[in-house]
Amino acid sequence: MELPSKLLEKTVSYFESLPGVGRRTALRYTLELLKMNQEEAKRFGASITQLVDELGFCSICHNVSDEEVCQICAHPKRDKSTICVVEDLRDLLAVESTGQYYGVYHVLGGVISPLDGIGPSDLHIESLLGRTSDEECKEVIFALPATMEGDTTSFYLFKRLHDHTVTFTCLARGVAIGNELQYTDELTLGRSIQGRLPYENSMRSS
Repeated sequence: MELPSKLLEKTVSYFESLPGVGRRTALRYTLELLKMNQEEAKRFGASITQLVDELGFCSICHNVSDEEVCQICAHPKRDKSTICVVEDLRDLLAVESTGQYYGVYHVLGGVISPLDGIGPSDLHIESLLGRTSDEECKEVIFALPATMEGDTTSFYLFKRLHDHTVTFTCLARGVAIGNELQYTDELTLGRSIQGRLPYENSMRSS
């Protein structure tokens, strides 16, 4: 469908480039923008610019943050002795939404995937090594996707960290094989966190 305006087409194309957004939805979003008054539209645009220009990452866990240290790492009541390793922000939010976890996180920024050209050096692994060598760290939870890439990453981390004096656990298999955490319902994910298992057990059952 050809649109009557190049500016309209340009905006629709940007929305359409977002994951899961088809052309019809992109057009609907664009038309909703046109319904805004000028000030609202300017604030909307400014918020996107500010997001891109100013949003940073936590210097400790690599979570997105407005400050040098994110709210979770800075919270005095979070259990700093337990680190939950996740792939990205979406998985962190999924775990947080369960209300069953009170430790801190480490965001890898991806998983090892040779086919996609992603190796260990592309992930936030060295900073994790530094955190687990700290005497305060007692447990590392591997909360990575139940996929081949996720399991490969967990095993790689286990081999790199096995000489550290910490306990390694993984989510109970209430999370189905092949599922990504962000698509797992909160109840199942919460139970998987509470019922986490020693990582060595998961290796024997694989």
